[in-house]
Amino acid sequence: MMFEREAILPVILALGVAMLVSFIATPLVKKLAYKVGAVDVPKDNRRMHDHPIPRMGGLAIFIGCVVSVLLFADITRPLQGILLGSCLIVAVGVVDDAHPLGAGVKFILQIVAALIAVWHGVIVQTIANPFVFMDTPYWNFGIWAVPITVVWIVAVTNSVNLIDGLDGLADGVSTIGALTMLIIALMMRDLEIAVITAALVGACVGFIPYNRNPAKIFMGDTGSTFLGYMLATVSVIGLFKFYAVISFIVPFIILGFPIFDTASAFTRRILKGQNPMKADRSHTHHKLIDMGMNQKQAVATLYMVAAVLGLCAVMIVTSGYIKVILSAAALVGVAITVARIARYPHDHHKKEECAAAQEAGEKAPPAAGEPSGDAKEDKPADGHKEG
Repeated sequence: MMFEREAILPVILALGVAMLVSFIATPLVKKLAYKVGAVDVPKDNRRMHDHPIPRMGGLAIFIGCVVSVLLFADITRPLQGILLGSCLIVAVGVVDDAHPLGAGVKFILQIVAALIAVWHGVIVQTIANPFVFMDTPYWNFGIWAVPITVVWIVAVTNSVNLIDGLDGLADGVSTIGALTMLIIALMMRDLEIAVITAALVGACVGFIPYNRNPAKIFMGDTGSTFLGYMLATVSVIGLFKFYAVISFIVPFIILGFPIFDTASAFTRRILKGQNPMKADRSHTHHKLIDMGMNQKQAVATLYMVAAVLGLCAVMIVTSGYIKVILSAAALVGVAITVARIARYPHDHHKKEECAAAQEAGEKAPPAAGEPSGDAKEDKPADGHKEG
């Protein structure tokens, strides 16, 4: 995979500029969020934070990504559709973060944004037949191409939105997904997709310092729906349209975690006779917290899951035994790291504090009216949304 300096330079610049713009814009967006009332106030036990935190930080990600794309990408008609649709998605997110909209209204506007992209040529018309033993090498969706593409875009948009339940989770998982797409685009010498995904990676990385635990600002629906929309549409113009037989499976692998998490949560609710959109603690990050992990451990574990899926996607497009061996070694390393994170005692710091208090004889009884430690209700880690 060799590129001339002039060819790879736009990719590097796109990543760097997007990261810088996003990093600089976030404090400004934070001030704007306070002014327009886009603040998450903890008012139930689903919130992990104990003080108001501004949301709408995704606006900084959007600005960083779009500025970089406009500067370094070739603005084709499909890319025009993606940018126009993303503007609608972000506009809806900004309004929703300040003054919550109904789920039905948001869903309809997401469909409109998907149709804008489809109208500009972002459509899954034909894919390689994954059943290689069949005579037909390709599947042509015909009249079903538009609804299939719309379903894909809206589904991924909401899947990324629904995993935004822990500090830095949606941002980090989206970064890993976009980075995987960037690596595959470079491997396939598709510099147009590489520039777009590099801008998306840079914008996400620039926001991480403000969003990691403890978060100074949440990305809100503005950021999570924008990231989901971008990952979905870019996968259509890149992964679905190229790379022969692997085109069918690779996008599902890269976006495997948010897709699986949303599908499993919805399925569980339906089987219980509940509204699939009803808020509960059935998401994967909730389960990790319930297993005893703290926020940082849960987020790191899910980063590893996303990284494993990304490595699997890269392995599929990779040829040669050496690359496969190296990828397998990386998978083993990730598995060991995940195992160590899972075994780490989440209450280690509490044990140390209790031991120190006992030694100093400073352990005091609970204040009047305050329940004992065993009676207190554990706060879940979902400080962002109730989905």
